[in-house]
Amino acid sequence: MDKNTNTEIIFFASGCFWCTEAVFKRVKGVEEILPGYIGGSIKNPAYREVCTGRTGHAECIKIEYDPSIIKLEVLLAVNFSTHDPTTLNRQGYDVGTQYRSGIYYTTEAQKEMIEEYLSYLEREKIFEQSIVTEVKEAETFYTAEEEHHDYYDQNADQRYCELVIAPKIAKLRASYVDYLKPNS
Repeated sequence: MDKNTNTEIIFFASGCFWCTEAVFKRVKGVEEILPGYIGGSIKNPAYREVCTGRTGHAECIKIEYDPSIIKLEVLLAVNFSTHDPTTLNRQGYDVGTQYRSGIYYTTEAQKEMIEEYLSYLEREKIFEQSIVTEVKEAETFYTAEEEHHDYYDQNADQRYCELVIAPKIAKLRASYVDYLKPNS
């Protein structure tokens, strides 16, 4: 089967990439997800380096999606409902610049939609605090090491997965049932 050539790519940094990957791999129209690193100062960073917070990279996921199946607005809604975009360099117990909230676009149309969506969130006061999500054009993305791919599904019984990731997936299933892949 030929790969769909009508896909777009966007990058979401929403705290730990294990969480973000687990959520978005369940969304229909998402063709491919890769966990990795973006926005840092060294080439080919390793997880152990990024975890120190000194490389400047954010843990993120690369999402390749089919906009004829899933609209960017829905991806943005899922993203903002499954992490806290108001905490600077932190998601729950995960603290450091590598856990910052960020969206890295690949087209001007994406940038405009992201800015419109952020304006809507602020205008409607969806969050009590101000949103600190950085919005930038995508820079070089480095794919994370293999052990970080599909982490949740391979380690669902680990405490971090049970306490942090499972509730995000439950929220996705409760709030976005029409956008779930079969058996998600």
